[in-house]
Amino acid sequence: MDLLVVAVLTGIIGLGLGIAGILAFRFSERSRSPIDLHSESELPDGIAEVLAVLPSAAIVIDAGDDVVKASPAAYTYGLVRGHELASPELLAVVRRARMRGLIEELDFEQQRSSNARVARHLHARVAPLGTAFVLVLCDDQTEARRLDAVRRDFVANVSHELKTPIGAITLLAEAVTDFADDPEAVGRFGSRMQRESKRLAQLVQEIIDLSRVQDHETPAATELIPIGRVIEDAVDRATTRADAKSITLQVVSGGEWYVEGNFELLVNAVRNLVDNAISYSNERTQVGIGAKLDDGRIAIAVTDQGIGLSTEDTERVFERFYRVDPARSRVTGGTGLGLSIVKHIVATHGGEIRVWSKLGQGSTFTILLPIAGGDDGRALEQAAEQGILISTGPDHEPGPDHEAGQDAAPVAADAPVDTTEQRKQTT
Repeated sequence: MDLLVVAVLTGIIGLGLGIAGILAFRFSERSRSPIDLHSESELPDGIAEVLAVLPSAAIVIDAGDDVVKASPAAYTYGLVRGHELASPELLAVVRRARMRGLIEELDFEQQRSSNARVARHLHARVAPLGTAFVLVLCDDQTEARRLDAVRRDFVANVSHELKTPIGAITLLAEAVTDFADDPEAVGRFGSRMQRESKRLAQLVQEIIDLSRVQDHETPAATELIPIGRVIEDAVDRATTRADAKSITLQVVSGGEWYVEGNFELLVNAVRNLVDNAISYSNERTQVGIGAKLDDGRIAIAVTDQGIGLSTEDTERVFERFYRVDPARSRVTGGTGLGLSIVKHIVATHGGEIRVWSKLGQGSTFTILLPIAGGDDGRALEQAAEQGILISTGPDHEPGPDHEAGQDAAPVAADAPVDTTEQRKQTT
C-alpha cells in the first residue's frame, strides 16, 4: 500500500514538473517572440492575415497600451521595445485615436541606433480596431525625403543659374536701347550680350544632357568604340580653349582598346574632364590625357597642373552645380554641371570615376570602363559574331597638336590612376 502511495505521489510530482517545464518554455518563447503577445483569436477576424502581407511596419496595441502583435519591420524601425511602443510621441497619438475613435496621422523621427548620425523619417497612420485595439501602420519616408530635398535644391540651383544670365541680358538690352546713338557702346554691350547668351545656352544644354543620362541606366544605342578615337575627338574639341590659355594638351595611349557604349556620350565625358582641367589650370601649363589598362579595365586619366582640390572639394566635386572656385567659374563660364554629367555617363557605361588631387599641385580624374570582349583581345571578333557596329567616330583628321604629344606626355602616363592611398572613389 505504501509503495502504491509513493508511486502515485511520484507520478503527480512528475506531471507537475512536466507542466511547469512546458509553461516555462512557452513563457520563454513568448518573451522572445516579436509578435502574438495575446491570442490571435482576440483580434478581429482577418487582421493577422492582412498584417502579414502589408509592406508597412504594423503594430496592434490593446487597451492597456501593450503591443499585441508587431511585424518584423516594426522592430527593425525601433518602434517596439519589449511589449511597449518606443516612441512617446507615437503612443500619445495612439491614445488620442482610441479616445476619439478617429484615424490619426503623424510624421516623426525615430533614431536608428544609439550611434547613428541620421534619424529615420517615418509616417504613421493610427486607426482604432473596434473598442479593444488600435492599429499602427508606419512607412519609412527617409529616402523620399532625401529625394525631395535633392529636387528642391536642383530647382533652386537651376532658378539661380538661369536668373544670372537672363538678368544680365535684360540689363544689356536696356543699355543698348539707351545708347542707340552710340555705335561703340552698342557694339560693346552687344558683345557682352552674346557672351551671356552663350552661357545661358550652355547651361540649358547641360541641364538637358544631365536629364538624358539620368533617365537611362544604359546607353540607348551602343557600338564598339576604340578608346583612342574617343580621346582624339575629345582633345580636338578642346584645342581652341587650350590654345587661348597657351596650355599644351599632351596625349598618351598605350594600346588600342575597345569599349561598348555610345561614342558621343563618351567623347562628351572625356571632353568635360579636359575642359575642366583647362578651366582650373594657369596659363602656359600642361594637361595630360592618357589611357592604360588598370586591373582589367581601361583607365582614361586627365591630369592637370592646376589649383588642386581640398578634401572637402574632393568629396563634393561631382555634385550638381558645385563649383570649387565660383569666381573662376564666372570668368570661364562654367555651370557646375560638367562633372556631374561625366559621373552619370560613366555610370551608364558600367564604369566608375575617381579623383586624386592635392592643393597647389593639380588633379587627376580617372574614368574606369570595362573592356569590350574582356582581356583576350577578341573584341573585334566578338563584335563581328554579334553584329555589333564598330564606331570610328566622326570623319575628321586630328590636329597636329595631338600627334606632337605622343612621346612627351609623362603627365598622364605617370598619373596616379591606380594609387590606392591617394585617390578618392566617387560613386
